[in-house]
Formats: sequence, C-alpha cells, structure tokens
Amino acid sequence: MDALLICGGRGTRLGGETEKPLVRIDGTAMFDRVTAALRESGVDTLHAVVSPNAPETAAHARESGISTVETPGEGYVDDLGCALDAVGRPAVTVAADLPLLAATHVDDAVAAARRAGSEGECASVTVCVPAALKRRLGASADTTFDRDGRELAPTGLNVVSESPDDTVRVTYDARLAVNVNRPDDAELAEDLCD
Repeated sequence: MDALLICGGRGTRLGGETEKPLVRIDGTAMFDRVTAALRESGVDTLHAVVSPNAPETAAHARESGISTVETPGEGYVDDLGCALDAVGRPAVTVAADLPLLAATHVDDAVAAARRAGSEGECASVTVCVPAALKRRLGASADTTFDRDGRELAPTGLNVVSESPDDTVRVTYDARLAVNVNRPDDAELAEDLCD
C-alpha cells in the first residue's frame, strides 16, 4: 500500500518564516520525523504531496529521494483528492504536522483497514483521539465530530480506499493527539519528545 505525506499547505496558523513541514521538533523537521515513521512501517512507497504553497518542502522531499505528487494547493481535501487520483487507492494518508507518529501507528491503521474491509478489500479508516485528550494535553483541537456520543478529533492518519466500508479507530495514544498547528502545539510536541 502506498503512503501519501500531505505537506503542501500554507501553515498560516503556526506563523513564522519556516514552512510548516520544515518546522523542527526536537531538532528534526516534522517532514523528516513523519517520513522516518512511514519508512519504518510496512507501506510500499512513500509520496510527498506538495503544492506551490510550500516550495522549500517540495525541494526538501526531492532532495530526500521521495517521489512527489504536485497539487494545485487549493486546500487539504482538494489536494488529497488529486494525490489519490495520481497514486490510487487504498493508500495511507498522513498530515506532515503529526511529528510524533510512529511506524506502529501506521501499521495498526493498515491492519484495522484490512480487518474492517469486506471480501478481501480494505476499508477506509479514520484514526481519531478523544477531543478530551487533546484538551487535557493542551493541544489545539480545530476539528472535532460526535461519534456515538463521544467528541472525537481526527489525528491526520487515515487509510483511504475505494470500498464503501469505513470505520473510525479511536486511540488514546498522546503522540497522535498532537498536530502542530500553533506555536503552543510545537512546544507540546517538544515536551512529549523528552
């Protein structure tokens, strides 16, 4: 299964001069932290989804030997659709702002997609954490939704397939609760690296 590292956004909420995927957490760019986890996982091929909004990130991906999928940079959903059209489904998708991602998180999501699928196909899986966990940690929670009476927040790790089967996988792992969208999130990620 291919993996798509979504790294073409503007990152305006984080501020600063550095493109968001290149912001360093514990001395390493988020892009490099996430690609290391993906390379250690069982995914077959890694593609960086880039756009005109983050030219330095696109150059960094190419210098790192990672194939790139060029998108127009008109938003996460549109760029993800373009990338999926280019590489096909099923695919693992990961936001570049998830610097504490581990290979086991990716492999667990893929295994969940295979278990939830019917007739040998993978289901789509959205990996979420309870919104209460994000609040308890002090992490930003810009997007939440209600599922069976629980407020959940997507982590930025998904499996996207053609199958009509889909599932939500809930984890309490604090490493997946930290998407670096604001300076406070970067500080929290630094703290959790220790």
